[in-house]
Amino acid sequence: MHEYLIEGGFPIKGSIRACGNKNAALPCIAAALLTDETVILHNIPEIEDTSVMLNILQSFGAKATNIGKHSWKIEAQNIQPVCIPSALSKKIRASILFAGPMLARCGKAEMLPPGGDVIGKRRLDTHFFALEQLGARVKINGHFSFTANKLIGADIFLDECSVTATENAVMAAVLAEGETVITNAASEPHIQDLCNMLNAMGAHISGIGSNILKISGVKKLHSCEFTIGPDYMEIGSFIGLAAATKGSITIEGVENLDLRPLKTGFAKLGITWTQEGDSICVSSIQEMKTNADVGTKIPKIDDSPWPGFPPDLTSIMTVVATQVEGTVLIFEKMFESRMFFVDKLINMGAQITLCDPHRAVVSGPSVLHGDHLVSPDVRAGMAMVIAAMIAHGESRISNVYQIERGYENLVERLRVLGAHITKISVE
Repeated sequence: MHEYLIEGGFPIKGSIRACGNKNAALPCIAAALLTDETVILHNIPEIEDTSVMLNILQSFGAKATNIGKHSWKIEAQNIQPVCIPSALSKKIRASILFAGPMLARCGKAEMLPPGGDVIGKRRLDTHFFALEQLGARVKINGHFSFTANKLIGADIFLDECSVTATENAVMAAVLAEGETVITNAASEPHIQDLCNMLNAMGAHISGIGSNILKISGVKKLHSCEFTIGPDYMEIGSFIGLAAATKGSITIEGVENLDLRPLKTGFAKLGITWTQEGDSICVSSIQEMKTNADVGTKIPKIDDSPWPGFPPDLTSIMTVVATQVEGTVLIFEKMFESRMFFVDKLINMGAQITLCDPHRAVVSGPSVLHGDHLVSPDVRAGMAMVIAAMIAHGESRISNVYQIERGYENLVERLRVLGAHITKISVE
């Protein structure tokens, strides 16, 4: 068990390189099971979630070898559809992503309900429906059992554009017989990475980046070498950190097309950045004032499926908004428990009214004071780190395991930027 001790009031300054996209790395690791040939993945972030995924992979009999910083070689010649160990499945939501590849490769998958962030109801019905449409039989009795004699392409309309359900359906469909069309598919950059990796392995996927994916099944996939794209969630977190602390930062290795929804959202708080090549620079000179909608209406930052503003960054925007002049409505539509962390911000001095589980009105700027915080999930945990770095005095953050599931070497990287943060062990 560890905690962070943070002394607030110090603006960050410096340069960092963006890590690989966690949400792309996880399905790409699972997709390596779709071939008996060697797969090499680059730019895999060194975080708890990728470590758990690699451990699950190895529980099936695959080999995962670290061949350099952020690079892994995966060999899955002889794998067995054993049940995912409980200790691993309950750590991570993405354990469900092994259902599609194991069905396609072995005709069977066994697993316990996945764990992950506690941010509200996270239904799995869309996964079950999509795999059933491809010919799988699903049994639920305290654990999940998927079996299929043969997967056959189908016309699938997803009842929600679930990221992980889309990924599971795509991974199963690439080895299914015939053509599959997935309508209302999620289209986030991490899904685009997965599809591009699968095509590099010999799959036939078109419509990448849209909400309609067409997949012509093939009999066999082959080896590939693939590089995961940058994590725009991490990039957005560091943009918010720089602005909120009145600091400056250069972030290298970004994909500017991924940042367009973020630029729109941050602009509503008077925050912008410049770009040069694959780097962006967030200046310490920012307007930091809400930009009202037409008719002087209070602006709204609301999330939606890609290419809308990312749900994972609403927690970050809530904290940043406490340091901005004016009032803004944060509307997080997807998870009914994600906004509950604002109680801690209110205790620190933030002017926030939680209207209901999905909407919070934030007025600023507010002077925050150090407090003892507990991280409930990855993104709210990072939001708490930002709040502590803004606050006067010292803050202590517990349950930092949740934060480190999504941010690589966070303490070390923040210290390089001038943050007064220490990681300590606790009983």
